[in-house]
Amino acid sequence: MKKLQFKVNINAHVTKVYDFMLGINSKSTYEQWTALFNPTSTYEGTWDKGNKILFIGVDEKGEKGGMVSRIVENIPKRFVSIQHYGLYQADKEITEGPEVEKWANGFENYSFEENTGSTTLTVDLDTTEDFLDYMNETYPKALDKLKEICEK
Repeated sequence: MKKLQFKVNINAHVTKVYDFMLGINSKSTYEQWTALFNPTSTYEGTWDKGNKILFIGVDEKGEKGGMVSRIVENIPKRFVSIQHYGLYQADKEITEGPEVEKWANGFENYSFEENTGSTTLTVDLDTTEDFLDYMNETYPKALDKLKEICEK
């Protein structure tokens, strides 16, 4: 696994950034910024600590796929930790095998830091070598989109 970090300063209160990033009050805000990864990106489940959550979208063939994950920690407006432990393909959760082993126990962590009405969001994530370029290119664009919708 490779470790990546991305930061963005958003001119909005931490409550709004946390809410919009996770889609707490409206899942559509989550879907807007994650559309840069997949135009149909969404999630099924909740952000409560200990809960399973599926990060899914529809691929070119019209099949639903994505990641099977667990919310390891959720301290509202401070820190969210997600552990990816499986793949979702063809309406099945796959939690073992060579494809899963590449991703197993990968984390995606969000840290929110309030600075007098603005928020610094830091994303730390694990990725595989084959997704390194994609994440380095796409994640900053997605965070720019999050910044745009939070600052409206």
